[in-house]
Amino acid sequence: MLLKSLYNSERFLKIIFGLSLFIVLVMGGFAYKYVKELSESFDEVQDAYQLHIELEKLLSALKDAESGKRAYIISKDSTFLEPLLVSGSELDNSLKRLKDLTKDQPEHQENIAELELKIDNSLKIFEKTLQLAQNNEVESAEFISAFREGRQTMNSVRFKVLEMTTHENELLGSKKARSSRSLSNAPMFVYYILIISLLILLLTYLQISKNLKILKEKNELLETFKESTTQSEIISKHGNWIWHIEDNTFEYSDNLYRLLGEEPQSFEPTLENFIAFTHPDDLDKLMEQVNKMMENEDLPFIHYRIIQKNGTIKHFKAYGKVLIDSDGHKKLLGTTADITDEIVNYRLIEERNLELERNNKELASFNYVASHDLQEPLRKIQTFISRLEEKEQDNLSSNGKVYIQRIKSSSGRMRSLIDDLLQFSRTNKSEEAFEDSNLNILLETAKHDLAEIISDKRARISSDSIPSMKVIPFQIKQLFLNLMSNSLKYSRENVAPVITISYSQTDISDLPKVKFSKHNRYHTITVKDNGIGFDQEYAEQIFTLFSRLHNKNEYSGTGIGLSICKKIVENHQGYIIAESHLNQGATFTVYLPITS
Repeated sequence: MLLKSLYNSERFLKIIFGLSLFIVLVMGGFAYKYVKELSESFDEVQDAYQLHIELEKLLSALKDAESGKRAYIISKDSTFLEPLLVSGSELDNSLKRLKDLTKDQPEHQENIAELELKIDNSLKIFEKTLQLAQNNEVESAEFISAFREGRQTMNSVRFKVLEMTTHENELLGSKKARSSRSLSNAPMFVYYILIISLLILLLTYLQISKNLKILKEKNELLETFKESTTQSEIISKHGNWIWHIEDNTFEYSDNLYRLLGEEPQSFEPTLENFIAFTHPDDLDKLMEQVNKMMENEDLPFIHYRIIQKNGTIKHFKAYGKVLIDSDGHKKLLGTTADITDEIVNYRLIEERNLELERNNKELASFNYVASHDLQEPLRKIQTFISRLEEKEQDNLSSNGKVYIQRIKSSSGRMRSLIDDLLQFSRTNKSEEAFEDSNLNILLETAKHDLAEIISDKRARISSDSIPSMKVIPFQIKQLFLNLMSNSLKYSRENVAPVITISYSQTDISDLPKVKFSKHNRYHTITVKDNGIGFDQEYAEQIFTLFSRLHNKNEYSGTGIGLSICKKIVENHQGYIIAESHLNQGATFTVYLPITS
């Protein structure tokens, strides 16, 4: 994995490319070396050839001089002396060229110096024998001795030239063998280096080609992202800007110009041009924030207003954060959003909240009227009905007695309805303090309130031990009271009600229809009865305010009791569900969160 990531990295490609260039340079160096060696070998061969020629010229000049001298002795013809006259200058020139050719070869220099002495000695003998021959002393012992000495000297010169030629040939041969070995290995070495370089370059090319393809795809994604960002800026009404801190220059996105009511890039992106749109009342505040931004290289959230050229006032919110790029350059990336709609909506919400407060006060006044003013005339109606029944019973017709009973029943339902509405109103207020409460005591208190009806219906109620928890005590008591009252009310005819209250704990993952919650576990309280039950399709409807599944003549009630139960459970951030089948009883399950 590490090798793969290294292979795909830009640094690796740079290393490979540099290595390839280095290998090419090394190849060039070796090629230059071999070419130079070949050139030096050629120069050495050329110098050796010149050396041979000069030695041959030198030897030839000596031979011509000796031949001319012999011919002159025999024929006495002076024309044969011309080679001898010319040979002097030729010998000097040859010796000079030999010295130049072997100036970097000490051994040859020594041989040339020795050869020069022999030639000088030979020329002196030539002059001596020539002088004796011109004096007709050819037969003299001196001439014969000098002639023999000249022949020996000439032979020593010839042997010296041969020795120098042989030595040069040996040097040339060894150099040739060494150059041959070097030059014979050079093509194979260069070939291998070339193959390796080509393979490395090919590998680099393939990776660069792959990276170019990826770069092209990323560029296309960037273009798409750029367009998406532009659309996002337009939809969300915000614009982006960049402050290059070191250069003190700015860049504005197209939509920032649109927020100012201008065409994109219609003016130079400078701080002065932007501030020119600022509302006069917010100018000092904005300049203070900008100066802090320049000083601290940071921009916390700021709010200000701008005025477009058409006079429209907009509310802006801006934020900036410093980033440092890979080259160490600092830049502050900023976002400016048009929050005019938010401000307008906020003010509208404030107005509506004020209206809700007024309505709440009116509702509170209504509650007061319902609990006092409405109750008082209702009590008087019920009092007068009772008096009519007591004192005028015998004077009433049969229809009158029926009407009295109906008025009495209606006034009783109205009183129950007012009491339940007041109870629901109290339950809607969840700001009461939570207290560590013993739910077993609250349950027993609720049972005590229902003692008369429990006794009349010969009901049996059993319950598990419920742990203490933080609740609103009177609301939990009301919860138990309403659930048990509901079970007692809807019991089957001629069947004693049996109510079972059980306790357990449930994980959030096991709660039905609950996908998210800030609590992980819940207290689970189940109230199960053996009453008439209901069809499961009405399991949600029964918790709706004033919802009734039965006619008021069949079962009394206002349809508020279970709504109060649901509101109490919601006040405790819990859930309540109902499960039932007709004539098979009903089960109400309450989930209250376990808090630390």
